[in-house]
Amino acid sequence: MQEHSRRHFIRTLGIGTAALAVGDQVFGGTVTGFSAKSYRNIIGANERVNIAVIGLNGRGDSVSGTIAKLKDAQIVSICDVDKRTFAKVQNTIAKAGHSGQPKTEADLRRVLEDKHVDAIYTATPDHWHAPLTIMGCQAGKHVYVEKPLSHNPHEGELSIAAARKYNRVVQMGAQRRSAPILTKGIQLLHEGVIGKVYLAKTWYTNARKTTLLKPGSVPDWLDYDLWQGPAPRMAYKEGLIHYDWHWFWHWGTGEALNNGTHEVDVARWGLGVDYPVRISSSGGRFAYQDDWETPDTQVVNIEYPDGRTIIWEGRSRNGRKVEALDRGIIFYGEKGSLDTGEDAYKIYDLNGKLIREEKQQGNTEAMAGRNTASPSLGLDTLHMVDFLDAIRNNRKPNCDVEIGHKSTVAMQLGNISWRVGRDIHVNPANGHIKNDKDAQKLWKREYHKGWEPKV
Repeated sequence: MQEHSRRHFIRTLGIGTAALAVGDQVFGGTVTGFSAKSYRNIIGANERVNIAVIGLNGRGDSVSGTIAKLKDAQIVSICDVDKRTFAKVQNTIAKAGHSGQPKTEADLRRVLEDKHVDAIYTATPDHWHAPLTIMGCQAGKHVYVEKPLSHNPHEGELSIAAARKYNRVVQMGAQRRSAPILTKGIQLLHEGVIGKVYLAKTWYTNARKTTLLKPGSVPDWLDYDLWQGPAPRMAYKEGLIHYDWHWFWHWGTGEALNNGTHEVDVARWGLGVDYPVRISSSGGRFAYQDDWETPDTQVVNIEYPDGRTIIWEGRSRNGRKVEALDRGIIFYGEKGSLDTGEDAYKIYDLNGKLIREEKQQGNTEAMAGRNTASPSLGLDTLHMVDFLDAIRNNRKPNCDVEIGHKSTVAMQLGNISWRVGRDIHVNPANGHIKNDKDAQKLWKREYHKGWEPKV
């Protein structure tokens, strides 16, 4: 189908292709509220983007199914250091109606060498996110990287530099950036629907179990050396892989980045802010005496110029909900408040009376906020469609690498504040820490020799 015809078809759906300026990005293109099934009928197979999926457990398996349903994408390769994952993901892809059998690779470097691969999707552990993003750009691949964009702030800056130097599309997995109703709510905030917005309260709750690691032998199904990749080598322990690495600074970034990035990204978007001026964080490991290093209970206060503030509350081990939601965002303004957390919003007056509400009509999918594979398959589809459209039209995606970095670094600074035990003052021009040598040491990390990311 010719581009003109495709645009005409989209307009007849009532979608439109005019760019919509929202916050610090352009929300445009073709992803404002139609189904994956509709989209499959718009793009022909001759425009397919060849994608390699790297990291196949949980999230990678789920998104493989999402990609497989899109007619304009072709999964040509799947990659993981755990050889047990291949059969499961191949089955997921087949069930989704994907034609063809993707190659299986145990080493992501072979994937990056493959000239048939146009783009990579990665759901690897946090310590791999930025190094793989940089390597992908250098190999000429476009990159969809799950949040957080990076393990530490320096890696985020390198990721921006790589995307710009090699002119690659880099999308961070902040799926709410492609939510059409939420985007409308954010636009209303910027138009002053509740007056000046001065505070965003965000939260995430869960009731996670205790984590106890014990020495063990590397199983025969795992390439542990490659799993460690850029991280300095540490002995294998049972219980670390494939999820609980999140709670150890060597590989993970704690609940603040594991889940808080999502809500703080929406909050930053709604407030229209970039880098903060001051960060403080309190909390600790209170619920269990186990092997967690990151906080299981944490509050992060992020202060921006012009008196705007984001508060994030994370409770990993007490699942009581806030406002009847396990995760969410409330914006407070001079004239009222706006609640969200999914592809919907509610507006209240100053006395808490609901005066406006909008949500997807006919959409029965509930946001599963604690689902580690996919809180929302619908938003996964829209965000992936935006990524593919950005590649074809050589534009920045809805959560471009720089947008992703600004949201990621806010929470990384919160973790740094918690680790040094004091407030951190920040240069609002670039997010860099001011006048604190101990905190500045955590801006970067050490790498295993030969794995240092460079642009």
